[in-house]
Amino acid sequence: MLICIFTGFSSGLPLYILISLLPAWLRSEGVNLKAIGLFALINLPFTWKFLWAPFFDRYIPQFGLFSMGRRRGWLIISQILLLISIPAFGAFNPTLDIWAIAYLATVVAFFSASQDIVLDAYRRELLIDNELGLGNAVHVNAYKIAGLIPGSLSLILADHMAWSSVFLITALFMLPGILMTIFVSEPALKDGRPKTLKAAVIEPFKEFMSRNGLKTAMLILAFIFFYKLGDSMATALATPFYLDMGFSKTEIGLIAKNAGLWPSVIGGLLGGVWMFKLGINRALWIFGFVQMIAILGFAYLATIGHSLVWLGIVIGVEAFGVGLGTAAFVAYIAQTTHPLYTATQFALFTSLAAVPRTFANAATGYLVESLGWFKFFMLCFILAIPGMLLLFKVAPWNTVKENTI
Repeated sequence: MLICIFTGFSSGLPLYILISLLPAWLRSEGVNLKAIGLFALINLPFTWKFLWAPFFDRYIPQFGLFSMGRRRGWLIISQILLLISIPAFGAFNPTLDIWAIAYLATVVAFFSASQDIVLDAYRRELLIDNELGLGNAVHVNAYKIAGLIPGSLSLILADHMAWSSVFLITALFMLPGILMTIFVSEPALKDGRPKTLKAAVIEPFKEFMSRNGLKTAMLILAFIFFYKLGDSMATALATPFYLDMGFSKTEIGLIAKNAGLWPSVIGGLLGGVWMFKLGINRALWIFGFVQMIAILGFAYLATIGHSLVWLGIVIGVEAFGVGLGTAAFVAYIAQTTHPLYTATQFALFTSLAAVPRTFANAATGYLVESLGWFKFFMLCFILAIPGMLLLFKVAPWNTVKENTI
């Protein structure tokens, strides 16, 4: 479980730099919302990571005569590349070098997505079946806690020092993950590894389709896409939204981010406990409904404007709902993944879950400009409905699936 804390923190830090700190930096330097919204496209590597995941399943990195193993070897490579590339943001000016920043952000996203592939596979191979639920819950909560660095500490620092220093300090928080990779053990290869790259590519998809049937497999993939679509879009421009409501970067760092983090962590932990009683299917229904209703809090905040009290309340309620929904969602993905094809299937499912964050979120800036904040959040609420309707097929209320928790 301690290792899962480190895997979650290492996974969450670079993503929150891209989706939280980067938009705040661009907005504070005068970049318009349409351009910031389009920056969601830099997350394309997260939606396509299943394409190169088989490469990580098949090959073991060699450092001369020395090897750290298949999982640890790829981990240390991706983590060092992140440590080097993140501070490079500070060398650019958002008003003059917007394209250079976009290219760099895409490179950082590629390194981050690659790290996620290996971390997910390592965690799946590390945990025995009855530890999957708890291990994934710990990972997800550490993932959210990592958001405190770029989403809170870095914003506070930005009010007192140059952005170049902020990005350097933020990048140094990759060091705990690097130390973890150095000191942990490589998981045992219980079932070996694919004998060829072709087998590493084909077999995971063939197994998933044959296990579920084509129709059910397509419904599962559609559900993974839609379940968090509304929530993902609602939070895509959260930091620019707070700035537009008149909150300072320090207020956002101290109130909004903390009010969002801890209810989300509590929601995730309670969600894990409640799944013991409810089972994963019913948890998806109940937690998904709470998550969907909580989106309406943003719409309410858009109508009242600057209010520190209501900022904390609305963000806290929304984060609690998301924490519940994420706990059930991650448990469902873990249950759907076959342990023989860890990296590629995990990458496929999490890539699909990242599609809304990339393509749909790219349009959020245009939607806000044309609809205004209130109507935009109402649209996000409506877009959360299809994922709930798919539960009738993929997770019926009265069908209790075996719970891996």
